[in-house]
Amino acid sequence: MSTTLLVGGTIYSPADPFATAMLVVDDRVAWVGQDGAAAAFAADSDERVELGGALVTPAFVDAHVHLTRTGLALEGVDLRAVASASELLDRLAEATARLPASATVLGHGWDETDWSAGPVPSREQVDRAVGGRRAYLSRVDVHSCLASSALVDSVPDAGAAPGWDPCGPLRQQANTLVAAAALAGVGPVQRRGAQRAALAQAARLGIGAVHEMGTEPEDLAMLAELRDPHARSGHADPMGPEVFAYWAVRLGAGHGRDAEVLATARELGVVGLGGDLSVDGSLGSHTAALGQPYADADHCGAQYLDAEEIRDHTVAATRAGWPVGFHAIGDAALAAVLEGLSGAGAQLGVEVLRAHRPRVEHAELVDPEMIQQMAGLGVVASVQPVFDAAWGGPHGMYARRLGARRALAANPFARMSAAGLALAFGSDTPVTGMGPWAAVRAAATHHEPGSRLSARAAFTAHTRGGWRAIGRDDAGTLVPGALATYAVWHTGELVVAAPDDRVARWSTDPRSGTPALPDVGEPTGPTPFCRRTVVAGRVVHDTEGPERR
Repeated sequence: MSTTLLVGGTIYSPADPFATAMLVVDDRVAWVGQDGAAAAFAADSDERVELGGALVTPAFVDAHVHLTRTGLALEGVDLRAVASASELLDRLAEATARLPASATVLGHGWDETDWSAGPVPSREQVDRAVGGRRAYLSRVDVHSCLASSALVDSVPDAGAAPGWDPCGPLRQQANTLVAAAALAGVGPVQRRGAQRAALAQAARLGIGAVHEMGTEPEDLAMLAELRDPHARSGHADPMGPEVFAYWAVRLGAGHGRDAEVLATARELGVVGLGGDLSVDGSLGSHTAALGQPYADADHCGAQYLDAEEIRDHTVAATRAGWPVGFHAIGDAALAAVLEGLSGAGAQLGVEVLRAHRPRVEHAELVDPEMIQQMAGLGVVASVQPVFDAAWGGPHGMYARRLGARRALAANPFARMSAAGLALAFGSDTPVTGMGPWAAVRAAATHHEPGSRLSARAAFTAHTRGGWRAIGRDDAGTLVPGALATYAVWHTGELVVAAPDDRVARWSTDPRSGTPALPDVGEPTGPTPFCRRTVVAGRVVHDTEGPERR
């Protein structure tokens, strides 16, 4: 048995909003209270952590990540800051010159929305910049790409796929095929290194668990091996955040493959079938499925699955005991998901469906009727608040794609929460970087005031909400008996609630009898610094901050 006693800080706990100390025994929180009472545990503790006023909270859960792509983006060509086609090509040529001749050039993050000089580079221009090598450059939303001829020519079916363009960016299925070919060229050593780099970054940011949205079984198998402390390969590294993987594979397609898929899912140890099972694409790439045309294009996007396919997958997976999840951004895509889930509920029984906690990833263009329907079906909304911070508002990319009215109605977090809809926050990294405090701040400072959450509600969605999404109700809060997955923060001013927080407004107690959180009222405010991250009692990140006995 191992015991750790933390004293002299602020413990974010509903068990005692004035707590300054916490006792952890093995992988569980054993006690929360005041420093004076903590003296009773001091003699028997294996470790005493002097917090020095630091804040201790449940560790964050990032409910939507792509670990391999995140790690590769960290190591690849960073195109997020390029402001023109010429700058992109220059950055690409410089990076290519530093790579071995046999390497595939991988880049991520370009976004042409605010480019003032010239269109997106042509394939011929990309070819010249990389000297004829294989190159794959994903747009910031990863739903379209620029690719070199050497890579595209290695994918015979790409030219006949939806979203093909002989000269410019590839979208839809063409992008998917070319991306798979690019990632197939990443060897196991590089892939494993990318996964480790992404998990290490998560631990440094106070993230104790992530939901991986996987597409390739080979990738998921390597990730499972990496996280398994008993793996025979010797590559296991159990010292990072916990990983809960969803596999974007479809059941019920009538090809007689369901039994094989389910057997593979069990071997991979995934927790759900779906996740990033795409019903549509993204707003930035004009591939999110809309009920009305784009404001800057004469079409309604793309839809990849219909309601019947969604129903059949949900029925087959749920009967086999697996939760489902679907990627749906546009209102037409969400309508199809809800029709499919309703049909599945009619066959399975709504309570059976609710018990399996189906989820929708993104759910950006959702109206009040859809919100009520999602709540009734027990749907978890896995959402990304930083999307609104990055692209929302009356003048952002969403407004260009949708018009200001539709853009401001996107991501209505407050309405979703008020309807009883379960929320789980994530980053969709590498689309936006992992940064949980930025997500809490983005939800609390949404461009549309009526869509803002309180800081406490946003924090809960990024901690306990992620655990609940996978059916774990024993984690995400620091109370006796809960899983000891927590983070220690050096932070600035702590506040109980923002001045306009209606939930706490009635109280005359300045602390309202609730735990304090960092002030997230300003979009550019200071970000807390993570001094320590602990996952199920294991320290996975530590700095020299805490003085330990």
